[in-house]
Amino acid sequence: MAHLLLIEDDAAIRTNLLRALRERGHAVASSPTAMDGLQTALAQRPDLVVLDLGLPDLDGKEMLRMLRAVSTVPVIVATARDDEAEIVKVLDAGADDYVVKPFTAAQLDARVRAVLRRGPAGERTEPAEIVVGGLRMDAGARTASLDGVALDLTPREFDLLHHLAQRAGQVVTKRELLSEVWQVPYGGADKTVDVHLSWLRRKLGETAQEPRYLHTVRGVGIRLSEPS
Repeated sequence: MAHLLLIEDDAAIRTNLLRALRERGHAVASSPTAMDGLQTALAQRPDLVVLDLGLPDLDGKEMLRMLRAVSTVPVIVATARDDEAEIVKVLDAGADDYVVKPFTAAQLDARVRAVLRRGPAGERTEPAEIVVGGLRMDAGARTASLDGVALDLTPREFDLLHHLAQRAGQVVTKRELLSEVWQVPYGGADKTVDVHLSWLRRKLGETAQEPRYLHTVRGVGIRLSEPS
């Protein structure tokens, strides 16, 4: 049983989601405002937070930044805002996934289970450390370094880079990345992959035009390989 926290100001939506998620076997607490939700998250330490952006006291993105300053709890943002730039800002602020309203309880439940599978209970057996050139990644400690210097990666950036490092030398498609890293179907969100790859390149000290580790294979996908 997963312990969830639903932060949603619309009483009708909140009631329906509480009932539906509980029927699917989750223990669910709820909060109608950002500040109450933040206090509840710190007090109850849920396994996952479902966060609405349109809250009455504080914008959800700001609340997410405050939560990320003190907690690594997975967060799924539930929003009516389907603008790509807005979604990218949400991911940049630390969200693990997002779902656009209107959505069904079954869809949200699937997202919850997918995000939780990426946690300790769902981790696969894998080498303790992966080394590709000067890049070193430790899955257990969730640390990465390049040429001996620690990389400051978000959880999503780490997952993306680690997935590519596990397949060093192979071309990985966006379809696979969306399925395995984001746990979402292919279609529409592939630009999210491009955005995260751009952030990774910046942190690896390279560009798409002058790659060292991350090489784009046009029309196919991305390959992580040791620099020549």
